Amino acid sequence: MINRAEDPITATVIQAGLVAAADEMFAVLKKTAMSPIIYEVLDVGTGITDRDGELVSSGAGIPTFVGVLDKAVKRIVALHGLENIGDGDCFVTNDPYYGGVTHLNDVVIALPVFVEGECVAWTASIAHWNDVGGKTPGSMAVDVSEIFQEGLRLPAVKLFDRGKPIPSVFDIIAANSRLPDFVLGDLWAQVAASRKAETRIRQLVETYGPESYHAALRDLFEEGARRGHAGLGAIPHGTYPVEEEQDDGAIWRASITITRDRFTVDLTGNPRQRDAPYNTSRDGAVISCQMIFKALTDPTLFANAGSFRALEVITEPGTIFHAEGSAPHGYYFETRIRLYDMLWRCMAEAMPERLPAGHFASICGTVIAGDHPDTGRRYTMVEPQMGGWGATAARDGLDAMYSASHGETFNCPVEICEARYGIDVGHKRLNESQEGRGLHTGGKGLSVSYRPRGRAVLSAGYSRNRHPAWGLADGEDGGINGLSIVRRDGARERHAFVSGLVVEPGDEILIDTANGGGWGRPA
Repeated sequence: MINRAEDPITATVIQAGLVAAADEMFAVLKKTAMSPIIYEVLDVGTGITDRDGELVSSGAGIPTFVGVLDKAVKRIVALHGLENIGDGDCFVTNDPYYGGVTHLNDVVIALPVFVEGECVAWTASIAHWNDVGGKTPGSMAVDVSEIFQEGLRLPAVKLFDRGKPIPSVFDIIAANSRLPDFVLGDLWAQVAASRKAETRIRQLVETYGPESYHAALRDLFEEGARRGHAGLGAIPHGTYPVEEEQDDGAIWRASITITRDRFTVDLTGNPRQRDAPYNTSRDGAVISCQMIFKALTDPTLFANAGSFRALEVITEPGTIFHAEGSAPHGYYFETRIRLYDMLWRCMAEAMPERLPAGHFASICGTVIAGDHPDTGRRYTMVEPQMGGWGATAARDGLDAMYSASHGETFNCPVEICEARYGIDVGHKRLNESQEGRGLHTGGKGLSVSYRPRGRAVLSAGYSRNRHPAWGLADGEDGGINGLSIVRRDGARERHAFVSGLVVEPGDEILIDTANGGGWGRPA
């Protein structure tokens, strides 16, 4: 065992090893999961925290998911007490009121890492499970008023006790899903990912010693804080208010105050939480603010708990950005990304030469469920859509990208969609609309056609369906997002948020996502 607590080279090796462990978790999860939403789309996040839940390192995946993991671990520790957690224990949560942060489909698996009887770290992952019960296939209903209607709640409970699986928990999970084989397969993939990282962390601590390991973590957090504070110096100081009308007519407000050593986001004065699935937890709102803060102060892959020391977020309990009680969260992601986009707009108007115009700003989550017309096997397709990004002072916007803060995700290949789900993809192409003109033009959204070959049920959530992506520096606004059903008889139905909608063979689902906003006055 090497003990070099103050050796910077050793600290760097340990830190790189922790980053590699998180990346290896991601690779294991990608290779072993059963659901295309995980192994193709990569709707996942992996990370490592210290014993108290402070983020140490993260793998690839969705950035906002990585922001969930430290908060989930902290909640587990608070509920169970570190003194009552042992080697071989493993926990599961998906409940936003018990450390899950997002919605019930996103399941966190967290495993403590022990070396010589001491907890030195946690390995954690989060992944979207295709179905966790609830009133509609895919567990993403829009006509709910309480979280109880959305599916199975797993309130930070033990999945393994001292290395032994707890069969009753596995049975409850399987019994509450329309796709039990898939959820159990994805669960075991997450467990395998955590165990792989656990092995790597133990090797690091056993090789370099506990003192060197803990010194490396302290150094890592200090470096994150240093980078964050340094980045504040490149942002103009002051208070920047923003107010924006949403698609439903609600007015959202925020202000960002920047000083030499503080970045404060004030989200008070916003609408009360709703009896509908468009709320987010306080932790979820904090993550949106973390994404903005990181992009402005230190837009690199380097991120840990220290990176956000200069950030302060003020929320008001009982509002859509700090939901309480039994408020539902099924489409939390639309609220969170719209908050992210509003905060981005706030700073873009203050720094138009540095930041791009508005983008399509929606996950455009599309869930199609049914029985495969050839095999009879039940399926649930969960597919986020791509859209246009805003133009910048230097170039046109990017075409057909996933929404900002959605990270390293990919579209499900047409071949997988047609083979696994029995859904014909009529086309997937850049749209032909001309919105988002400017000195530099906003990126193109997509036009997509799905034609289920068997009877199916559709659920979807598309925000920015009324107010277009905003232009910047006199650039023109971009487009809006929308979804239509073209029935066999030619009748057309347009939707933004819908669930439980029956689609018959011969019907066509048409999706159009927005162009990004333009930058600068058009020539």
